[in-house]
Amino acid sequence: MTSRELDAAGITDPALRAAYSRCRQLNSRHGKTYFLATRLLPVERRPAVHALYGFARWADDIVDSLDPTLTTAARSAALTALEDRLAEGLRTGNSPQPVVRALAHTAASYAIDRRHFIDFMASMRSDLDVTDYPTYADLRGYMHGSAAVIGLQMLPVLGTVVPREEAAPHAAALGVAFQLTNFLRDVGEDLDRGRVYLPADLLAAHGVDRELLVWGRSTGARDARLTAALAAAADLTRGVYREAAPGLAMLDPVSRPCIRTALVLYGGILDAIADDGYAVLHRRAVVRRRRRAAVAFDGLIRLGAARAGARLGRRPARRRQAVAAAAHGGAPALPARLPRDPAARSKEMS
Repeated sequence: MTSRELDAAGITDPALRAAYSRCRQLNSRHGKTYFLATRLLPVERRPAVHALYGFARWADDIVDSLDPTLTTAARSAALTALEDRLAEGLRTGNSPQPVVRALAHTAASYAIDRRHFIDFMASMRSDLDVTDYPTYADLRGYMHGSAAVIGLQMLPVLGTVVPREEAAPHAAALGVAFQLTNFLRDVGEDLDRGRVYLPADLLAAHGVDRELLVWGRSTGARDARLTAALAAAADLTRGVYREAAPGLAMLDPVSRPCIRTALVLYGGILDAIADDGYAVLHRRAVVRRRRRAAVAFDGLIRLGAARAGARLGRRPARRRQAVAAAAHGGAPALPARLPRDPAARSKEMS
């Protein structure tokens, strides 16, 4: 965490500043896309986002680590200890554990519903013994806690121009869309952990089961049934992005460039997967750094326009509209469909 971010957020206690800095480190190391997008938020809101994502990364590491010495019992004990610290932190607003301390401070500062954190931990615990999902409905139940609630936690930090409950379904859908993208991108790595997050009913519709997925992963061979099932999963995910998209205009204008950037970059992962022939069982599809930089630059332009609009304040509406149109080049706030970028075939995006 930079001193500028902490100062802007009014965080002065040295121990609390160190706690937020720890969360920022977790976010920067494990979530390149989220971290890049967060740089487009107003500086005073960034620490809260790092606290939310830093905690999520930490909990996720407990269940996803490939360390062979970590047994299921050890992971369960670690989750129990974390749940206890979380409950105490949310109750008292403090914790001796730095990541929980920052999270508790953020939750109190933004009045985030503690049920979102409880639901998140429940989904993390289910990863210890649930290895597949028979139907998409079953998977959505899991993703409520593992992804949708992340979007709901973020809403108070991002701010809205409509009642929060109106924006909430779209925020939840965006969290689900991001996670579905991860599931498709990481299907091979998840198989190595013994898990299949793509719903069995979707796979079966194309003649695919776990055995065929394992065969494809272990042999490196291609099969038309696998390609068709993975393409169907991508189509499903794009549909969830469409559910989420209307929520962008409901956010505080200065928060929109951040979320739009994350949306476009994650949509780009789907494009990269398609351009790579749905070879996710064999390698991770990523978006090239140049593409990431271009999207981030567009976000900076949009952020500048949003800040300019805020500074205009009470100037006549016609003048505000003219300035906004000029700043955006007349472009809409969100593309009509998720962009496809042929250059998105190369590597280097998490």
